[in-house]
Amino acid sequence: MTRERIAALPADDWRKRHPDFQEPRLSHNLELVSLLRTIGKRRGHTPAEVAVAWALHNPAVTGAIVGARRPGQVRGVVGAADLRLSPREVAEIEAFLAKVAA
Repeated sequence: MTRERIAALPADDWRKRHPDFQEPRLSHNLELVSLLRTIGKRRGHTPAEVAVAWALHNPAVTGAIVGARRPGQVRGVVGAADLRLSPREVAEIEAFLAKVAA
C-alpha cells in the first residue's frame, strides 16, 4: 500500500474512512512496511513474509490465517513458513512497535 494507491481508491472504499489509512496511523503503518521490507531484503523475503514470521515468532500464536485474492499474493507470503527471524530482527520490529505505541 502506498499513499498514491490510497488516494486513488474509490470514494466508497471502506479504507478511505478507516483510521489505519488516515494520519497519523497511515505514516506509522507505511514506516512499518518499510522496516519489514528492509528486513526482508536482507533475507530474500517479502515484507508480508516477515510480518507473518514475526506473528508466528510469538509463542502464544499457533498459526496465522493469511488471506489472498490472487495466486500472486499467496506466493508473497508462503515463504514465511520457512523464515525464522533472528533475535535482532525481532528486536527491530518490536522497538518500532513500542515507539509507535508510546
